[in-house]
Amino acid sequence: MKISTTLYFDRATQQLGNVQGELAKTQEQLSTGKQIVKPSDAPDKASLVTRLESELGRQTSYQETLKSVQTRLQSEETALKNTSDVLVRVKELSVQAANDTLSPADRQSIALEISSLREQILSLANTQDTNGNYLFSGSRVGEPAFGPDAKGQMVYQGDQARMKVAVGDNRRMNMNMPGSDAFVRVVRDDGKGGKVGVGFFQALDDLAKAVKTSDQTSIQRGIKEIDSLQQGASDAVAQIGTDLNVVDMQNSVLDEVTLRLKTTKSDTEDLDYTKAITKMNKDQLALEAAQSSFAKISQLSLFKYMN
Repeated sequence: MKISTTLYFDRATQQLGNVQGELAKTQEQLSTGKQIVKPSDAPDKASLVTRLESELGRQTSYQETLKSVQTRLQSEETALKNTSDVLVRVKELSVQAANDTLSPADRQSIALEISSLREQILSLANTQDTNGNYLFSGSRVGEPAFGPDAKGQMVYQGDQARMKVAVGDNRRMNMNMPGSDAFVRVVRDDGKGGKVGVGFFQALDDLAKAVKTSDQTSIQRGIKEIDSLQQGASDAVAQIGTDLNVVDMQNSVLDEVTLRLKTTKSDTEDLDYTKAITKMNKDQLALEAAQSSFAKISQLSLFKYMN
């Protein structure tokens, strides 16, 4: 069988191209640190890496949502703790006002301070986040949680909605507390043997009025109602604390999932440098040998043999 010069050169060129291609591929892998530079290098592994990247993106989204929830809950917790502290001062003043030794002028001064503290609590109840949303308005975040009604009484303007957000593939949690659950109403005798609900700020207004007019019966009633208002704020703080614990636990779960996914992705696509360098050296030697062999054989001819 004759081997033509053209066939020989074609096969030699093809062999050199294959060896150079393998060397170039290895060098590219070393430069990127990845064993899969393009999908055609390993279609099955490339598909797996794509799925892992998608899953990592979803976990990152959950973590970002948790950060937002945590920030909001912490803001609510701060507002309610400050409210509780102010209510402590209101009760101190109320007990002081109940002292029979105080003069009407002294009680009027106390009433002014109670009214001032009531305004401070109202400001806390209408706290806004960095985006201008009201924290305690339920889903009606665009309007203050508490505002005056047609009669001028301060009432809750939000709703009772608890907004839920996804913080995991199978986990949702509350991201807010309605103001009606934190700034609670009190139950009061209506004087006719029945009961009537009185709003948070109306109870404070009635107390301030009672102190100002030296109405001892209403002052004593107000002191008991302050206990109810404090209990409502304390219960709300406890609930938020529970939600913050859920945030911490869910963050730990997401961290573990993310670490597992990153480890799997690294095992799939990251390059083994020792193997890659060994292969590159082998490819370089093969290329040099092929080039040397081709150079020597290509110089052979029948004329040189005859000479």
